[in-house]
Amino acid sequence: MEAAKTSHVARFADMFSAMGTEPRLRIMQLLLSAHPEGLVVGDIQSELDIPNSTLSHHLDKLKNEDLVNVQREKTFLRYTANTRVLEELLGFLYAECCTRNKAVSPAKIRACC
Repeated sequence: MEAAKTSHVARFADMFSAMGTEPRLRIMQLLLSAHPEGLVVGDIQSELDIPNSTLSHHLDKLKNEDLVNVQREKTFLRYTANTRVLEELLGFLYAECCTRNKAVSPAKIRACC
């Protein structure tokens, strides 16, 4: 059980690390605002004004951590936020801060969502 818990923590740490830059966090925010349809790369690029080569690097990092899904549509790539994985990540934080030690009131979490 402890090994499984440790692997989850490592996985979540990698996810936080992937989102730990301003451009990637902006990408996640944009994709969540466009959920469930997502956006094609060109729309992400024009919305955030990130050069294509840099954007590709950021999207790859998010995809490698399973934070975004990508689907080919003819010559375009459409990205969507992986809400299932984000829900797991939020659930991990919620369990630690709001149920075990009550550092944050669950009512406050629900109110902001």
